Amino acid sequence: MTKARSQQVSLEATPYYHCVSRCVRRAFLCGDSYEHRRAWVEDKLLALAEVFCIDVAAYAVMSNHYHVVLHINTEEAEQLSELEVIERWQRLFKGNLLSQRYARGETLIKAEREALATVIGTWRKRLADISWFMRLINEGIARQANKEDGCTGRFWEGRFKSQALLDEQALFACMAYVDLNPLRAKLASTPEHSHHTSIKKRICQAKKVRQVNQPRQQEKSLMVFAGNPRQTMPPGLPCCLSDYLELVDWTGRQLRSGKRGSIDKNTPAILARLGIQSDNWLTLSSQFEGRFGRIVGTLQHLQQACRALHYRRTPGISSCKQLFG
Repeated sequence: MTKARSQQVSLEATPYYHCVSRCVRRAFLCGDSYEHRRAWVEDKLLALAEVFCIDVAAYAVMSNHYHVVLHINTEEAEQLSELEVIERWQRLFKGNLLSQRYARGETLIKAEREALATVIGTWRKRLADISWFMRLINEGIARQANKEDGCTGRFWEGRFKSQALLDEQALFACMAYVDLNPLRAKLASTPEHSHHTSIKKRICQAKKVRQVNQPRQQEKSLMVFAGNPRQTMPPGLPCCLSDYLELVDWTGRQLRSGKRGSIDKNTPAILARLGIQSDNWLTLSSQFEGRFGRIVGTLQHLQQACRALHYRRTPGISSCKQLFG
């Protein structure tokens, strides 16, 4: 049975989610004449990330679907002033008469202020809501494609798929899975030669700077890598960018070789920190979506989250024990 989105998204469990949207039309992004639609998705995704309190950790726009790994930044949403919430929301919608007047600097009476405060509270929550984020991506692209095709009707599957990523192991395995999608589909020979992916953006930016691990020098449109976990951890992904790029490059080379029995012994150091064996890592980075359901993590985190969400059974427990154990 399909679970409500509220039973799949739990900020107490994790702020990281892997989302996938698939098209119902075979011609969605296939062929040279539709290549520009992949750019539509990429541009829309990154533009909305500037408005929402949601960070993009990884993405890949494929021929008939796209993947994105999102981080819900509740702290940013809570710290927005009322005016900042209004300004952000009105970049997406018109707002209402009260919000428009307030944004112009007009004085509101007490009753109007109270009514507006309620609306602002709703908008603040929506600015940190992945369902609203995905909805606006998909609705915008559907309108553009329907107009171009001269037709109406459903463009995307009814619901996007989401997977909660409970810990570092699940997060980085999923990010690598997303970033390496074009290589597995044989659309690119290396990560830097892929198109409409976060890994290409990160690599292109890294080539321009001297200190790739310095957050201020990383790709601005994506969630930054803040370095390995430590006591005074700044906001960002818990890993050095150079380590992640090395990991993706190594994984890509193993996948291209196709020789699972002859894995390069010079495995990236980050795998030891994550406690994942190299052969299990290659399975994770190539079969992540198919191996797991709505919630992914090491056994301890998986069981804790399932209890908190009142799940009767623990989904994906066999894959969890096999690949994260």
